[in-house]
Amino acid sequence: MSQSTLRIIQDGPLAGPENMARDEALLNRVGRGESPPTLRFYQWDPPTISLGYFQKYADYETLPSPAGDLAVVRRQTGGGAILHDQELTYSITVPLDHKLLEGGPNKLYERAHDAIISAFAKLKVTANRCGKSDDSGAARGPFFCFERRHCLDVLVGPDKLAGSAQRRTREAVLQHGSIILANCYEQQKTADVEAIEPTNFITDIAQEIAWHISKNQSIEFAEIDWTKQELAESTKLTGKHTGDEWIKRL
Repeated sequence: MSQSTLRIIQDGPLAGPENMARDEALLNRVGRGESPPTLRFYQWDPPTISLGYFQKYADYETLPSPAGDLAVVRRQTGGGAILHDQELTYSITVPLDHKLLEGGPNKLYERAHDAIISAFAKLKVTANRCGKSDDSGAARGPFFCFERRHCLDVLVGPDKLAGSAQRRTREAVLQHGSIILANCYEQQKTADVEAIEPTNFITDIAQEIAWHISKNQSIEFAEIDWTKQELAESTKLTGKHTGDEWIKRL
């Protein structure tokens, strides 16, 4: 695939370690030129908290029930912790010379978030960029990502709808993003359109995001499933994402 193309994968719900292992495998393989640039959508089962790369595991241990009883993983990307429940996660993994990175890696935040805003507008949910950042950083700020604010975050009213974070290597960029669906589904139900069932709502959001990226950046998409080699590499990495050495950063 050329650098103006993007593969789309929409996974069913998976456990946290498997989700993180699949994204890491993509980052490694795209960087080596063994896998194509990929836009992946997925969910989590069971509900899971993902820690940002720089966060302290001890902070997770202080969470009261029920949040403190949830499964926990650590992302490769920075930022605050995310509760993955009633949300849709996306990841974009591209080599450094990909069209989506024209203007620099930070442009990928803008392009992805503008696509999210446009996708929800199509479903009669009004979202906008936050426009103003707080003083949160990769290693500081409130524990949960959705209590932080960055100027490029996506808001519905005062509520944060989507935020993203990146991991950059010398060969590729992985961008994770979380899209909270619960409030948006409720708003869509009250709009002057026929309500979409939750499962179809998730599918429609993913398709709309992909379509807007394609339209705005002149990107061609191809729906190509996982290869045996990719799944084999992600399986090997799953052990890392279940182990204390990585999760607790011992």
